Amino acid sequence: MFQYNEEILKGQLLELIKQASTDLPPDVVAAIEAARENEDEGSAAKNVFGMILKNIDVARAGGVPICQDTGTNIYQVHIPVGVSMNKLKQLIETVTAEAVEKSILRPNAVDSITGKNTGNNVGEHQPFIHFEEWDENAIEFKLMLKGGGCENVSTQYKLPDTGLGAGRDMEGVYKVIVDAVNAAQGLGCAPGILGIGIGGDRMTSHLTAKTQLFRKLPDINPNAELANMEKRLYADLNELGVGPMGFGGKTTILGVKIGTAHRLPASFFVSIAYMCWAYRRKSMHLNASGEVQYD
Repeated sequence: MFQYNEEILKGQLLELIKQASTDLPPDVVAAIEAARENEDEGSAAKNVFGMILKNIDVARAGGVPICQDTGTNIYQVHIPVGVSMNKLKQLIETVTAEAVEKSILRPNAVDSITGKNTGNNVGEHQPFIHFEEWDENAIEFKLMLKGGGCENVSTQYKLPDTGLGAGRDMEGVYKVIVDAVNAAQGLGCAPGILGIGIGGDRMTSHLTAKTQLFRKLPDINPNAELANMEKRLYADLNELGVGPMGFGGKTTILGVKIGTAHRLPASFFVSIAYMCWAYRRKSMHLNASGEVQYD
């Protein structure tokens, strides 16, 4: 049975949160740098990208959060047989509260009835943790920090959508995604990254969409049709002219990632999980020897 040292794991999880909050993944930084180079010299878009890159450098150097909104803490955790989900949940909650105390995270958990902030970023479904069992003798923690601005422009459509002329097919899916990004404009802190969930019920469709945001930007969807759709949307959405933070420009989207779920014959949902340019995701792989690798 897989075993781990709780005190050591607490420190490792705290480091995971710190890296996620204060530094962006290399593929995201590379995409932002390429977007800056693609903008016209002297344009508002190029200047905005310059400020974004300076923001990233300052946060990394100072070990401070990239954005003041450290967002919802979303975990995808893979565990081997026999590992207690409840114990890992308690560990994650304990470390989350410690991260708030150390100003790595902002206290973001507000009671929806009373409006009172818990003060430690822990509450009902906060952090959100999705567990999956796998065959490896290791634990993998994937963490994403998703801010409120980009969450507010995330959305879900039900096909057919007569207002958009979107039917129950991939062309219909394409139309509603374009509509969502056009409606978001700069409110989601563009350029955004899209996680798309096609199918499922209302809940699993959103979960499928958010899960796509754990993928790296350069990867290619193993499904050829979805890979082509991702490529098409990436090209077409960047023709909208929204640009970084809505200032106009050639880059509105940094990536599109699509996943699917089987659905009922009566339902056809398309969910769009919009992520801001502060694409904070980090993973940690803990093997049976206690060795940790961050990615």
